[in-house]
Amino acid sequence: MSPEEKRALEEGAEFKPRFDAQGLIVCVTTEAGTRQVLMVAYMNRLALDKTLETGEAHYWSRSRQSLWRKGETSGQVQRVVSLSVDCDQDALLLEVEPQGDGGACHTGRKSCFYRRLEPGRDRRLTFVE
Repeated sequence: MSPEEKRALEEGAEFKPRFDAQGLIVCVTTEAGTRQVLMVAYMNRLALDKTLETGEAHYWSRSRQSLWRKGETSGQVQRVVSLSVDCDQDALLLEVEPQGDGGACHTGRKSCFYRRLEPGRDRRLTFVE
């Protein structure tokens, strides 16, 4: 990438998401009201397009190799409030208003980040919910 292209990517107003070799881009999803991180997932071009088109979060399931609309089966629909892109446009940040029971994790919890590694605890996890 030339210095001019790099500058345009980092400083320009054009949305040019950079997908990896598998056609994916990482997406961090937070709750708009609290800014709590709810989950991290991936999007491909179709998932991103569907998200922008519908206003509801769509992701790409790497394990199932298929498009998935968040809440399709769980009722945990995520209404998109805003979408941001990082400096080199290879990561997305979605701010959402969770619908349904307000959860985001397939375990039924609000956030997928419900355990913490505590220093000095022999690499044991503590539940934070």
